[in-house]
Amino acid sequence: MEQGYSDKAYRWNREKYSSRRRFVDIWSFVLTLLFKLWQYNKSWSYPGGVTEAKQTARRKTQAVWIRNTLLDLGPTFIKVGQLFSTRADIFPVEYVEELAKLQDKVPAFSYEQVESIIEQELGKKIPELFQNFEPIPLAAASLGQVHKAVLHSGEAVVVKVQRPGLKKLFEIDLQILKGITRYFQNHPKWGKGRDWLGIYEECCRILWEEIDYLNEGRNADTFRRNFRGYDWVKVPKIYWRYTTSRVLTLEYVPGIKISQYEALEAAGLDRKTIARQGAQAYLLQLLNSGFFHADPHPGNIAISPDGALIFYDFGMMGQIKSNIREGLMQTLFGIAQKDGDRVVQSLIDLGAIAPVDDMGPVRRSVQYMLDNFMDKPFENQSVAAISDDLYEIAYNQPFRFPATFTFVMRAFSTLEGVGKGLDPEFNFMEVAKPYAMQLMTDMNGSEGNSFLNELSRQAAQVSSTALGLPRRLEDTLEKLERGDMRLRVRSIETERLLRRQSNIQLSMSYALLISGFTLSATILVVKNFVWLALLPTLIAAGISVILIRLLLRLDRYDRMY
Repeated sequence: MEQGYSDKAYRWNREKYSSRRRFVDIWSFVLTLLFKLWQYNKSWSYPGGVTEAKQTARRKTQAVWIRNTLLDLGPTFIKVGQLFSTRADIFPVEYVEELAKLQDKVPAFSYEQVESIIEQELGKKIPELFQNFEPIPLAAASLGQVHKAVLHSGEAVVVKVQRPGLKKLFEIDLQILKGITRYFQNHPKWGKGRDWLGIYEECCRILWEEIDYLNEGRNADTFRRNFRGYDWVKVPKIYWRYTTSRVLTLEYVPGIKISQYEALEAAGLDRKTIARQGAQAYLLQLLNSGFFHADPHPGNIAISPDGALIFYDFGMMGQIKSNIREGLMQTLFGIAQKDGDRVVQSLIDLGAIAPVDDMGPVRRSVQYMLDNFMDKPFENQSVAAISDDLYEIAYNQPFRFPATFTFVMRAFSTLEGVGKGLDPEFNFMEVAKPYAMQLMTDMNGSEGNSFLNELSRQAAQVSSTALGLPRRLEDTLEKLERGDMRLRVRSIETERLLRRQSNIQLSMSYALLISGFTLSATILVVKNFVWLALLPTLIAAGISVILIRLLLRLDRYDRMY
């Protein structure tokens, strides 16, 4: 962490909050950010002049400042920052990368508050519920903290207790954020083409789900059931008798953090196997059930003494529906064939691109990426490099990557980084290749030869185009009726004639000016004002030079056409 926690960071660490103070703190951050964004485009604010390198450095500095300020503002803004790290279509890549580093390690709250919350939620005091309860937390985060305990039955557990007053803090902050959202939505520059209110609603939904520990418990149970056939994956079980919306009791499953490479080697565990299993576990989540861990950073994955993967923290999960999976495969086929039109259409169908009147720039951007960044074999590709390319293309384009897709890409990048730390030769794409090939085989059908498969694929594509034609015609007619469609006709011959006529008119104007200034100079000379006649003479000479250049240009156009 680049800065320690100041006194300001502790202001929100309480049960009661001042709405007025939160309003001042939050709007102070927003107004300061707006000033920094305004100053960013002013050349005078860069010593020695503006350059691309200086602007990049300033964006990085601003991104670090934003991350640190969000930490100071507390739980709501830490989580909002983490969610914004999935919106590469709105923020520059420097902001996205910095917000992805947000780790909600914050000061713990007191044991007395823990006792009070547990008694309120479970209806009994801690000694009645637990044989032993450690007052010092194992970890503290923005939403709660975790304590180790032992049940009267002798089972070791961890108890996750929600931060006091968190619901009230969310209500205050989200009400203030709603006003800020309306401001940005109505802003002439930043509101154009952005659905800030939609993003606000999505953030609210995710935040309220994450502070509901009953929802997290259900997620953990679902995740554990999905991996019940794999003994190399462990998921803590939930003790529902000791769980409420603000208290979550789980099985204590200790392990070595997956990023502690030396400790894993000292324990005699095979780092190469762990790297491959981490990637395989995530691919199984996506392909088998579509229910996946949306935040697999190293703090949420550990390794047991027998080498099994242990997953923690199920507050933020993603879900890929079966119909979306088919759309993703269409995108994959388009990428494999370097067919920009097919990739763009599949992304529109998935909702990852907002269709606009002129899709030409988007298609050209996608085709450029396919032609220049997809030359390597699939197994030699880097997830991080592909993510960076997508972020670069998505920014300020009509791309609207849903959070689900960005969660997947970010998780892939994180697992690739952890995998390379465990095994320098690890390649995520190499592990993923068999799964991708299996998916492509399942969709194409394993029966029949390649010619029949290709023929059937072409027939399906033609039938799909034919079936989609009435809908496209109907959309076109609707746009014509609404006046949303503009017809542009270009005639080279007409443009040439109009340009020539315009130049001739301009030449006549120059000739009249030259005549006027020449006549003025002549009259002044006749009246013996020789020095005064010099000024109109110079002006007439200058205009004559311009006229000669214009006549030469007209002659050149006539010869070209």
